[in-house]
Amino acid sequence: MTWNIEISKDAEQGLEEIESYIADTLLEPTTAEKQLHRIRDAIRKLDQFPLRYRVYEQEPWRTMGLRVLPVDNYVALYLPDEAKATVTIIHIMYGGHDIVHQLTESE
Repeated sequence: MTWNIEISKDAEQGLEEIESYIADTLLEPTTAEKQLHRIRDAIRKLDQFPLRYRVYEQEPWRTMGLRVLPVDNYVALYLPDEAKATVTIIHIMYGGHDIVHQLTESE
């Protein structure tokens, strides 16, 4: 079965922030482009077996079934909906950030 992938506005904003930081702050536009490509490629691969990544351990997100897709130093947080065969990417961020704070901010 192939799952549909949806990317939230928060997740798109996260990608923009990652690109801006790498390209503008670190002055590495080529690296930024490559990093975004790796993240997007990993997200696209969630269309097959999206349940293979770990469930986030903090409540209430654990009960919701939130999963964590690691990509280099970044994470994509997503919710799989088996009934609809849909994966919703809710946030993409640097893995060293406070995930609970970021999730609380985006609720």
